[in-house]
Amino acid sequence: MHLPLKVLSEQKIAAGSTANISAAGAYLWLNKGLEVGSAAEFDITVPAETIGAVGDVHLRCHGRVVRCDNDERDGQAGVACVIERYEFVREGEDGGE
Repeated sequence: MHLPLKVLSEQKIAAGSTANISAAGAYLWLNKGLEVGSAAEFDITVPAETIGAVGDVHLRCHGRVVRCDNDERDGQAGVACVIERYEFVREGEDGGE
C-alpha cells in the first residue's frame, strides 16, 4: 500500500510515501535520506475505502531509522524505520496542520 506521508526526524522534514508498512515497521520512499539511529515521527492517513471504514484513519507513528538506502528511485531515498509506538489521531488533533 502506497500512502503519502510527512516525516519529522530531529529537525528535518521529509515528504514521501510508504512502500511497505506493518505494526512493527515501515519502509518509506522519501525526498531525502535520514540518519540511521535518528528518531522519526510520521503521519499516515489510511483511506476509508482501503480498510472498509466509515472515515479515513489517521495515524501518528513514532520510531527510529534503522536503514537508509543510498540507491535512489526517481530522486527519492529508501528509509526503513522500526515503529516504537503509534497513536490514532482524531480530526482536529493534528497539531494545527
